[in-house]
Amino acid sequence: MSTQFNKAYWENKYLENATGWDIGHTSTPLADYFNQLINKELRILIPGGGNCYEAEYLFEQGFKNVYVIDIALQPLLNFKNRFPKFPKTHLIQGDFFNHIGKYDLIIEQTFFCALDPVLRNKYVDKMYDLLSEKGKLAGLLFNFELTEEGPPFGGSRDEYLQLFSASFNIKTLDKSYNSIKPRFGRELFFIFEKK
Repeated sequence: MSTQFNKAYWENKYLENATGWDIGHTSTPLADYFNQLINKELRILIPGGGNCYEAEYLFEQGFKNVYVIDIALQPLLNFKNRFPKFPKTHLIQGDFFNHIGKYDLIIEQTFFCALDPVLRNKYVDKMYDLLSEKGKLAGLLFNFELTEEGPPFGGSRDEYLQLFSASFNIKTLDKSYNSIKPRFGRELFFIFEKK
């Protein structure tokens, strides 16, 4: 496993405020998706949650079973300071690949693209393990050529279909029509359901 993008790497990014991926709010595609969710009891995980805007948004909408895991402590501290009413026990500092739990929904937002591409099969397996029966993995994946330089590392619709189809029913995997301007045309919105 690559250790290049380890805990120290991500801690330094936050401490140096070198977080160009952080848009300061929940992205439009995710907010629109959250707005149509009806069951407020869903157990939701946000891996690599960073400054946790999605967790804040969901919590404010009445979803109380929202959990965030990040390998770096600093963004979780940032979030706790910014949004103190979020349950401290729902903020998990640790390695996603070692996490144990069951969730109805896992949100993907710039986590997959931040991982070394050698971990992609492991990511799929771990998502499958963490989801409850018929659980969903949903969010955004970058739609640009996979590069050696990153993060972010890119990918394509065809690559994602090949990677996820054995373990997930592909409910949606389309160009995101409502991406934020800097990412417009470079994101795919998806909903994958555990087989």
